[in-house]
Amino acid sequence: MFFQDPLTRTYDAIVVGSGATGGWAAKRLAEAGLEVALLEAGRNISPREFTEHKPVFELKYRDMGGAGEWRKTRPIQTQCYACTEYNYDWFVDDLENPYSTPAGKPFTWQRMRIVGGRTLSWGRQSYRLSDLDFKAASLDGYGSDWPIAYKDMAPFYDIVEDYVGISGAAEGNDALPDGHFLPPMKMTCGEIHFRDAVAKNFGRTVTIGRTAILTQAHNGRSACHYCGTCERGCISFSYFSSPFTTVKDALKTGKCTLLTNAIAASVEMDPATNLANGVTFVDGTTRQTKTIRGKTVILCAQAMESTRILLNSTSGSHTVGLGNSSGLLGRGLMDHATGAGASGELPQFKDAPDAYSAPHRANGIYIIRYRNTSKATRQPNFIRGYGYQGSAEADFHFEAEGFGASYKQAVKAGKYMISVGGFGESLARDDNFVSIDPNLKDTWGIPALHISMTHGANEQALMEDAAATAAEMLDAAGATNIKIGSTVAEPGMAIHELGTARMGNDPKTSVTDSYCQLHDVKNVFAMDGACFVSSGCQNPTLTMMAITVRACDRLIDRFKKHEI
Repeated sequence: MFFQDPLTRTYDAIVVGSGATGGWAAKRLAEAGLEVALLEAGRNISPREFTEHKPVFELKYRDMGGAGEWRKTRPIQTQCYACTEYNYDWFVDDLENPYSTPAGKPFTWQRMRIVGGRTLSWGRQSYRLSDLDFKAASLDGYGSDWPIAYKDMAPFYDIVEDYVGISGAAEGNDALPDGHFLPPMKMTCGEIHFRDAVAKNFGRTVTIGRTAILTQAHNGRSACHYCGTCERGCISFSYFSSPFTTVKDALKTGKCTLLTNAIAASVEMDPATNLANGVTFVDGTTRQTKTIRGKTVILCAQAMESTRILLNSTSGSHTVGLGNSSGLLGRGLMDHATGAGASGELPQFKDAPDAYSAPHRANGIYIIRYRNTSKATRQPNFIRGYGYQGSAEADFHFEAEGFGASYKQAVKAGKYMISVGGFGESLARDDNFVSIDPNLKDTWGIPALHISMTHGANEQALMEDAAATAAEMLDAAGATNIKIGSTVAEPGMAIHELGTARMGNDPKTSVTDSYCQLHDVKNVFAMDGACFVSSGCQNPTLTMMAITVRACDRLIDRFKKHEI
């Protein structure tokens, strides 16, 4: 077979990043016949690495203690529940990939550099935004509306859901539009009781989580077998991860070339045309700097990482970064407010099967937003809203006292616990931003980010209300020993980074247009969370993928019309 060095040809599209959006971009464009180069900063992945069925006693450090190498090299990454001794090498080495924050303003940036990125260990919750989100500014006067509406996005949500496979239940609630669902996972007896109590006493909707986990065979992938440790991989490919779905499909066309260990540094420009003509990257193995050529550049590296590439792309008339004529590149960083909620016991279910008995459902319940959804639910002390994720199940009584056989029996007797945690909207503020730190580079010599973000008074008010109303709902369900938490977690802990290259119709007040194209350069796109105008309170990945499909279909049409 003839092999052509990928660096000696010009591709129709260079896609940077192979995660949720990069996989979709590669698939959509390659299946349309375009020649695609897919750049991934990390290595490839094999199902042989999956450890979802491996018992902890087979690990050197039993995934405990501070002696493990992964804890020394990944002090930030191990703050994420998913980064463990099982899979730590999927996550970045924090020592090699530094970033800075202002004193007193911590930000926890969870990153994975490997084919598939964070789709290997994501939480899989998949919710549509509604016009409460897309047109929020028109409703409460804060910030900007998106240049698109729900009707523009609905067909692309359909496409993504039909391919990915989202299990869930239709509820007919306008705040959380229904989608194309596979059969829902079952609620526990405690969750059903809680759902009914909340509906009866408050008129609010508790539903099973809408999740990218298959409940029946779909698109050549098997149904979930409920082992419960999805963050360590899935040998049956029952949850959506891009290496074994979108990226696989893209490569199958023969039109997509995957380059691993290709750490994108900057977008290359042709000053004569003001068009991008390639991407400069560092070979992570040899540390050589290389350039790959293309007619379009599509950044899907993750919201802040894509913006980092743009900020580092300085040349000619783009002295402060590519796409930054508005001065807004890097501004408007968002991450959902979390940390508030309530927990308690449901003693009437104490004899239910414990959570450590199979099956292990890697999903929970979701309480749909009910604040500021209409004039009747408008709040005086905050705008926007929040939803909850939670669960109710029997658990071991780890706080039991004693020793020996009686202690073991007390632990095993357990408690039936219920907990719900709020996810609140993070308002887009220009004083929450990323910039290039002039004094810091990563181990490959690429200038690193400075991240400055805080949650404000509105996020705090949201979370205080979420905690108080969570306790009210638990009380209405008969919960006892209710504990409330209203402290807002530091930014980054939701792992829902959004914004920094927001879309809009006016180049003076936005960075990209409604199809993710930079206003300043017509063949460069930011097709990931960077383009978000507002965050909503829903998990964003489903929307990111739908935005990417919409933008790619527009790009394909432009190629067909020879506009590129």
